[in-house]
Amino acid sequence: MTETTAGDLEALVRRVRVMEDKWQILELLSAYGPAVDSGSADATAEIWTEDGEYDVDSGRLCGRGELRAMVGSAPHQGFITEGSAHMLSLPHVEVDGDRAVAIGHTQLVLKVPGTTADFQVARITANRWELVRTDGRWRVERRVARLLDGRSEARALLGGVVPPAG
Repeated sequence: MTETTAGDLEALVRRVRVMEDKWQILELLSAYGPAVDSGSADATAEIWTEDGEYDVDSGRLCGRGELRAMVGSAPHQGFITEGSAHMLSLPHVEVDGDRAVAIGHTQLVLKVPGTTADFQVARITANRWELVRTDGRWRVERRVARLLDGRSEARALLGGVVPPAG
């Protein structure tokens, strides 16, 4: 059996801390789809910091109040009452102390009106989630989402992924 040093224990603690942070971030982001598809405005807003920003190609929402209003808006309510799914891919997450970045894809899938169970993908976006730990909890400080329609801006968001260290 090898001898464990203080440096080994410190390295292990750092690795466990990063794993816990990544897990908490994945849990937070995975709550987004169910929150918006159930019309839970408060749960959706709580994913962000109080003054958090959601910068999507169709507009910008600033603060939890505007996020709540988006969930309650007629267009969004129309999506969920007709049938919708906001689906997130498993994002790539990088943690740096009390800040983190998650990069991945989202899809908005909508039920085709007048059908029993036909759905179509309404949009697919590239996403960059910038997170901050405040009061011991991870929250989204800024989310940038761009439609994957061939424009370089969306590809640039996805290009921000840092390959894992070997």
